[in-house]
Amino acid sequence: MHVFLHRTHVYQVGTLRGARLHIKVLLHVMQTHTTIAQGLLFPEGPVAMQDGSVIFVEMRTGLIRRVNTQGELSVVAHCGGGPNGAAVGPDGALYVCNNGGNTYAPGHFTSSGPALNYEGGCIQRVDLLTGDVTTLYQSCDGHRLSAPNDLVFDKQGGFYFTDFGKKRARSRDHGGLYYALTDGSVIRELAYPVQAPNGIGLSPDGQILYVAETETSRLWAFDVIAPGAIQKLKFPSPNGGRLVCGLSGFQRFDSLALDAIGNICVATLMTGHISVISPQGALLRQVKLPDSYVTNICFGGLGLQTAYITLSETGQIVSMPWPEAGLALNFNA
Repeated sequence: MHVFLHRTHVYQVGTLRGARLHIKVLLHVMQTHTTIAQGLLFPEGPVAMQDGSVIFVEMRTGLIRRVNTQGELSVVAHCGGGPNGAAVGPDGALYVCNNGGNTYAPGHFTSSGPALNYEGGCIQRVDLLTGDVTTLYQSCDGHRLSAPNDLVFDKQGGFYFTDFGKKRARSRDHGGLYYALTDGSVIRELAYPVQAPNGIGLSPDGQILYVAETETSRLWAFDVIAPGAIQKLKFPSPNGGRLVCGLSGFQRFDSLALDAIGNICVATLMTGHISVISPQGALLRQVKLPDSYVTNICFGGLGLQTAYITLSETGQIVSMPWPEAGLALNFNA
């Protein structure tokens, strides 16, 4: 399948009264994407495995599934609720952010509110060999987790995760940013409230934590001062982070992944892009895909130069060559 990818390159060409002047050049480049799985019910959280397969969550069914290199689908585990982000931990298990489940109106692929049996979200551990699911965390400091969304492991084996905040017909919970250990012994709140935090990732040196807000289409950065500890600004930040980039128009941020040179690749809803943003906040390019709900990206394959992307409206996972190598995660399987 051939698609056009729209790339925006930003060049600094001079200064005007102390302000940088940029020229944006939009290039239309013919590239190829390949559908590796289809007919899925809201796929998210892809994890590229070393054997060439891709593990992902299917949010509407509560399943963890795998697609192998022959395109064959299998069930890895049943998490229940609404699994969102997933990542392999230091013990080789899969750690899952579960939003607690949603209700879906007939004819709509997005949720209309919490599931009827919703009691809150949680963090789960999935044994990839047996499919056994263990719940690690349901609350922090006496407050129930609302809708955990995405996570990233640091080199020490702990993980940062976002809680999106559950949406209802006429209200929503605040979101937050957390850190936890894999043995279930430690969970701490790092920032609260955050406006619909979604994607999360660490810079190549592990010193910067990036968080994407969905509804504001803003990308925030927090300096990591110790494992599980971040430097927070008092003003003018609403959440303690520093603003890296915000997009104009009706665009919404979902999950993200970093490339090896530190650019942040953010899945962008409504417009159907992967937005590639430099650490300095420049929008380098937007890669167009045939879906309004481009939700996640991860890297795998030879040299980590294959992007695996979830298209949640049409229920697909696609792969495509990526011009920069992806950043190697701290753990994989």
